[in-house]
Amino acid sequence: MLNIVLISVAVIGGLGLIFGVGLGIASKKLAIVPDELLGEVRELLPGVNCGGCGYPGCDAFAKALCQEQASISACAVCVADNANQIAKVLGVEAGEQKRLVARVMCIGVKDKIVEKFDYYGVQDCRAAVSLSGGAKACPVGCLGLGTCQKVCPFDAITVDEKEGVAHVEADKCTGCGRCALECPRNTITMLDPENRVYVACRLHQKGRAVKEICKAGCIGCGICAKVCKFDAIEMVDNLPIFDYDKCVYCGMCAKKCPQDAIEFIKKPKLKKEE
Repeated sequence: MLNIVLISVAVIGGLGLIFGVGLGIASKKLAIVPDELLGEVRELLPGVNCGGCGYPGCDAFAKALCQEQASISACAVCVADNANQIAKVLGVEAGEQKRLVARVMCIGVKDKIVEKFDYYGVQDCRAAVSLSGGAKACPVGCLGLGTCQKVCPFDAITVDEKEGVAHVEADKCTGCGRCALECPRNTITMLDPENRVYVACRLHQKGRAVKEICKAGCIGCGICAKVCKFDAIEMVDNLPIFDYDKCVYCGMCAKKCPQDAIEFIKKPKLKKEE
């Protein structure tokens, strides 16, 4: 009899705990946000509706912030002053906002890349991929049909018709990541703008196998790692991986790369004061 009573108490207690947790979660998700608070937060957001935060637009993101379901730092476009004001309004920490920049990990321009067939379909990378994976033989190369350019709210991406590869203007890029999300081949990667050297290729094949589909792709020769005097490069699965804590940005790896597959962005010189 005592065992039955104890089991009953345990079951009821367990159900009470489950229902309590459920109600707590529901109270957060279904909480009614005051219009004034929601409006104030929404006013401080950039209003570009880029979707980089993971929400369909700034309205949805503002609501998520008010319901404590999102972090202010998730908005890469929001300037620091506005982020701090939002944090003050909500009584939370703004969190560290680390700016990222979109980089196109492909330099396979039209005279370098092999095409499997002539594509005359819809000028959209996602549509092209649905047709045998796209016209370009490289499975991770930029298709150059401009889907990333169309979805960028900041006009930071252009596609040169002659080259057939997307280019990002770093000064305009806010790091929202929408282009990377829309790219069907994952050719666009979000990187720290301070990391000014990287291999602009994602092919993990080697030597002849690469050259058969792209004359500009990384062939995994490892010369970049050998010439680096600072042990800042390690070859992993036929691609160079950079240790940016060791890299001094001398540019030797890019200079010695036989394929010119390593992008090296020189640090801009400071203007002399008159």
